[in-house]
Amino acid sequence: MAGFSSMRGGRGRKLKSEINVVPYIDVMLVLLIIFMVATPVSNPGVVNLPTAAKSALPPTEYIQIALKPDTTATIGINGGKDGHQQAESVPGRSALIQKLRAMHEANPELPVMIAGDKDIKYDDVIQVISEAKKLGVDRVGLATKQ
Repeated sequence: MAGFSSMRGGRGRKLKSEINVVPYIDVMLVLLIIFMVATPVSNPGVVNLPTAAKSALPPTEYIQIALKPDTTATIGINGGKDGHQQAESVPGRSALIQKLRAMHEANPELPVMIAGDKDIKYDDVIQVISEAKKLGVDRVGLATKQ
């Protein structure tokens, strides 16, 4: 019994009045690892835009496509000898591509200028550029306000 009483000892345990922070540190390290793995490597707020040189002399005659948010478009030939404009409204993107094909076959040397409304989806403009490139148009430009 002497061993038993000595195990209990004459000194009792004291209550600690401080917070045990070791479990909190473990949780914080696990959260840190989760956020490090889940966070993408590249910064999504930064857009790396391509650079383009300003054209020294814009073409005098070109095919102009004006895209509107309601999926209608206007296509025509601008410029020329007398500076006239022949524009035609087309109801959809497929009709626009057919009209562009016909105009490009009639005038294969003319560049294409695309004027997209600022409220139009970016994808619509890119699709028209892509279709023009598939038709064999060498020069495709975007119109902007000055």
